[in-house]
Amino acid sequence: MFRVIEPSSPRQLESIFALRYAVLRAPWNQPAGSERDDAEETSVHALIEDESGNCIATGRLQFNSAEEAQIRFMAVDVNYRGKKLGKIILEFLEDKARLRGCRKIVLQARRNAVDFYKAQGYTLEEKTFLLFDAIQHYRMSKKLF
Repeated sequence: MFRVIEPSSPRQLESIFALRYAVLRAPWNQPAGSERDDAEETSVHALIEDESGNCIATGRLQFNSAEEAQIRFMAVDVNYRGKKLGKIILEFLEDKARLRGCRKIVLQARRNAVDFYKAQGYTLEEKTFLLFDAIQHYRMSKKLF
C-alpha cells in the first residue's frame, strides 16, 4: 500500500527534487536546478516513498490566490507507473487545496498527461506553451466545490 506524506526532512525534499529532475528535466538535457523555482517554500509538497525511502512519486501544490491553487511538478518514477501513484498524489493535493478554502485548481498538463487529468475530472481549457521546444502544454482546471 502506498502512502502520501509531506516531506519532513531535508533528505526527503532533496529526493523530491531528484525525482523531478530525472523525470521532468534530464530527458530534455536541462540543467540541474531547473526542477525548482521560487515557490518551493510556500507550496505543499507531496511524496510517496518505496520501502527503502526513495521518492517514487511527487507533486506540488502552490496557491495562486485565496480561491485558486495550482498543481505543478507531478512526477512518477518510470518503474512505478501504472500503479495509480499519480492519482493518489493528485487526490492528496486536491484535499490540501480544499482545506485551505480553494475553489479551483489549475495546472499545465503535458500532452501525454491530458487524458490522465481528464479522467480525474479536469477540464481542458486551452493549448498553451511549448516547453523546451518539444513538449506541448495545455491549461486544465477543476472546480473543487
